[in-house]
Amino acid sequence: MKDYIYLLRPQQYVKNLFVFLPLFFALEISRVDLLLQLGIAFVILSLLASAVYIFNDCYDLEEDRRHPKKKDRPLAAGRITKSSALIVIILLLVISLPSSYLFNRAMFQLGILYLTLNVAYTLYLKHIPVVDIIVIAIGFVIRIFIGGSVAQVWISPWIVIMTFLLALFLALAKRRDDVLIFLDNGGRSRKVIDGYNLPFIDALMVSFAAITIVAYMMYTLSPDITARFHTDKLYLTTLFVIAGIMRYLQIAMVSKNDRSPT
Repeated sequence: MKDYIYLLRPQQYVKNLFVFLPLFFALEISRVDLLLQLGIAFVILSLLASAVYIFNDCYDLEEDRRHPKKKDRPLAAGRITKSSALIVIILLLVISLPSSYLFNRAMFQLGILYLTLNVAYTLYLKHIPVVDIIVIAIGFVIRIFIGGSVAQVWISPWIVIMTFLLALFLALAKRRDDVLIFLDNGGRSRKVIDGYNLPFIDALMVSFAAITIVAYMMYTLSPDITARFHTDKLYLTTLFVIAGIMRYLQIAMVSKNDRSPT
């Protein structure tokens, strides 16, 4: 049972907390009714995401067995058979897709988009340098729109832009780890790393870190946001954004421990 739980990758569900962001930035986070609605959306999306993760594990079975960390996953280690994993995928889809259709039609449509995009990513898009990280970032933006559609709150364009930029930043850190693994032991865990090297990734990470910070500053100073929050002091919170991004850069580039962006 522990292996099947690990197969679902519940530790990755933290990514789905992005569905709550529209409610937070709309200043409606204290509304219990909307929190409950988003809680249901979070559970449904997590089940759908687990189906995607397992499909990815099935397709990347041989590559995962060559990866120093992924080789311990239940499928790669042989503790769960591929046929059993496929049955779990079907069960997850049977539960999540009809549930999302009955719960919220917009979420169902976005869920189909999320599923289609991730299947395309697993089968083909993740082998195309740069395109692979853009697809990952789009997945985070879809989570934002799911949260906005379920809670029926306004989604600021700034939130979409910053989510996309931050997701690119995190995805690049993950690719950086793949390159480091290749440089350390020559093990090419992903074909796509042929299109990356450390100078290229480091330059992009620093660029997106800077752009994300500037975008957040512009967000806090924009007239519609200062009017919505009834203060012109929101720019002071930029300190936390700068500290967070600097800390992640330190983890990635100094500690070289960026294997888990979550």
